[in-house]
Amino acid sequence: MDERRPLMELRGATVRFGAEAALDAVAFRVFPGEVHSLMGENGAGKSTLIKAMTGALQLDEGTMTLDGAPVRFRTPADALDAGVSTVYQEIDLLPNLTVAENICLGREPRRLGTIDWKAMRRRAADVLAELGLTIDPASVLSHHSLAVQQLVAIARAISIDVRVLVLDEPTSSLDVDEVAELFRVVRELTERGVAVVFISHFLDQVYEIADRITVLRGGRLVGEYVPAELLRIDLVEKMLGRSATGIGARTRTEPPDESDAAVFLRARGVTATPGISDADVELREGDVLGVAGLLGSGRTELARALTGIDRLDAGVITIAGGDGPPGSPRAAISLGVVYSSENRRTEGIIADLSVQQNITLALQAERGVFHRMPAQRQRELAQSWIDALDIRPADPDRPAGTLSGGNQQKVLLARLLALSPRVLVLDEPTRGIDVGAKVEIQNLVAELADNGLSVMFISAELEEVLRVASRVAILRAGRIVETVAADALTVDSLLALVAQAEDADDEDRP
Repeated sequence: MDERRPLMELRGATVRFGAEAALDAVAFRVFPGEVHSLMGENGAGKSTLIKAMTGALQLDEGTMTLDGAPVRFRTPADALDAGVSTVYQEIDLLPNLTVAENICLGREPRRLGTIDWKAMRRRAADVLAELGLTIDPASVLSHHSLAVQQLVAIARAISIDVRVLVLDEPTSSLDVDEVAELFRVVRELTERGVAVVFISHFLDQVYEIADRITVLRGGRLVGEYVPAELLRIDLVEKMLGRSATGIGARTRTEPPDESDAAVFLRARGVTATPGISDADVELREGDVLGVAGLLGSGRTELARALTGIDRLDAGVITIAGGDGPPGSPRAAISLGVVYSSENRRTEGIIADLSVQQNITLALQAERGVFHRMPAQRQRELAQSWIDALDIRPADPDRPAGTLSGGNQQKVLLARLLALSPRVLVLDEPTRGIDVGAKVEIQNLVAELADNGLSVMFISAELEEVLRVASRVAILRAGRIVETVAADALTVDSLLALVAQAEDADDEDRP
């Protein structure tokens, strides 16, 4: 039993939405100078707990203390004033503003009634220097990588006198080196006595950085653990509430038809500015083509070019034997090619619409505004996909934005599958979701391929690419340098190919 006094502690924390308890008598504590990882499946109550800690939601029952004193945050601003700050998975900064403007937004230093720009840049530089970061405060945020933007978000969070810092899936878009830099910053903060709550679905990272782990399931506390005393397989089983046997097994077993007649989509010399140059792609019926490459290699740009979102500068795309390329996403959809963006929040789910409205949205758009789908048909369609994909809670009227990340991804997939596509392009479909929901989506991809659907599967997780794909395209600087059968690869050999491609690219530069 730890005799230290927690910096922040919740007891009996309960939050209800109607008759449903999203959080049910949960206990949670975090100590000064520690990293405490909050684990659980999507829908386990992690987001609800974080919102309660930071003033975005009010507790219906229970107590919360900060440094031993009772507190009640009625708004996120109250939490910030008390030194409790959050950095969310989807970076909520303004990319058109400078780094300094983002760090000081809403707290700009003023002189004679106007913003003191020099003082603001000095203040931002001081905060960045505290974290050991060399980022130009006057540079525009959008000119930086996602990793740097994530670090700027942390700098903004600690620009107040931060005591508790919540990091919600901070590494979901970062590569290995960028994760190492983030962890260096986290350790700097804990050495200063800051308590860090770390939410991640990457088990390796949790075991690397966390001093303590709390597991939630179904809105209830499962337990609090020390990582060194908890095997990873045991952690997964505590999160799932069932055996983890089979988790991590390869989901694709049957190779696709290798005949030329089975090629549904063929791209030759595809070039799109910026990001893609002279790329060749073939997608066969029943094929899952994994795409592996470092951040900035052009993975998303390739997906957008093939699905009509970005206009081609050169190249030819042939779909079902007819010449392309699709000139727009609508044209691509009419040809049976659909795209799921990596950014669920801004390019996928419409949070304020219901689950039913989100699922039927694309199908209704195809019919046109003057040919409304009957309400009963919408209900039946939405319910059928809710049942087929096990969307939880199974309430078609619930706002989609209130669902967990994994269930939002299922709603988005349901919307696309309702169109009866022939090619499904998935860009980071499991980013930021837990191990259970991730395996469900991977298994769904395998089932779709077994039924003849062509899938392009893009993921930063090489292990996931190999688990799902039948072939893997190695992408470097916008070029596909090699396509290899997944069965011929291991995670290490795939990593070596990706790294070798990067080294070769460096050697090619003048």
